Amino acid sequence: MCLIVFDWRPDAVDGPLFTLAANRDEFFHRTAQPIGWWDDARGVLAGRDLVGGGTWLGMSRHGRFAALTNYRAPHDMRADAPTRGTLVSDWLACEEPAFDAGRNGGENHDANDGEQETPLAYLRRVAQTGDLYNGFNLLVGDWTRRELAWYCNRSNLAPALLAPGTHGISNAILDTPWPKLVRKRAELGALLTRNSMPPLEHLIDLMRDPRVAADAELPSTGIALERERALSAAFIETPRIRHARHHGAARRRERRDGQRRGGRAQRRQRLAPHRPARRLRTQLRVQRRAGNRLVSPRRMPRAMPRRHRHARARPRARSRPS
Repeated sequence: MCLIVFDWRPDAVDGPLFTLAANRDEFFHRTAQPIGWWDDARGVLAGRDLVGGGTWLGMSRHGRFAALTNYRAPHDMRADAPTRGTLVSDWLACEEPAFDAGRNGGENHDANDGEQETPLAYLRRVAQTGDLYNGFNLLVGDWTRRELAWYCNRSNLAPALLAPGTHGISNAILDTPWPKLVRKRAELGALLTRNSMPPLEHLIDLMRDPRVAADAELPSTGIALERERALSAAFIETPRIRHARHHGAARRRERRDGQRRGGRAQRRQRLAPHRPARRLRTQLRVQRRAGNRLVSPRRMPRAMPRRHRHARARPRARSRPS
């Protein structure tokens, strides 16, 4: 996931506790399963990275949430680093500390006897082995405690609980003023000012923004200017960039209402017939309901963009003999 904007209201009495809109950017050759309940981790609702085995965003029946973005540092990447997606799935799946003895020396740091680990305690434990991983931002929450915490293993800042407000994370540390983050964070705040429970389509439209930043506003992250320019869009489309034409955006959005229990999930997926790659678009909506369970996600039909609906039915042009 490469762009997250969210509104955090831990003291909310009426209205959402947490509202999130996000785009996940990933290479198409890295296969993944869409959102669903995990068979091997009871109560976890998330997509799954079929290469690394973890996930990038998800939630659980017992009120946990987590999301991860990569930290862009192309000259600081190690091929032998452990997968970062397990940091999300470990938090979602386990009531008790999830690291094995080989990764933390057999000690369960910050674990209370018989008590569920807090978001801050979990991130402090992750920070102890943070140098083993390539760069990441990790956002974890526990809605029953009304706690949301953040950690970046390429920052000098220690893991911390987040203050109420509207925040954003892209491929640098929290609230780094990259143009797309500043713009989408402001747009989310304005949208929630008008309607604290906006329709799903409004949040989807918020993140469906392919505009790139002006060159003078681009960050310098160690990649070529052409690629830096393309990645400055909130919704990334790079079919023409060399070595990156399979890079697209898979979009996920999640919302939780802190005054209720349980929830409803909706998913939309669209495969557009672009070549050489197809663009995968996914949206997720969650609202809390009465009860203490999350219902299964509704399957929504796949739909192609209007301009492409008849593209596959057109016969190929053939040359005629003279």
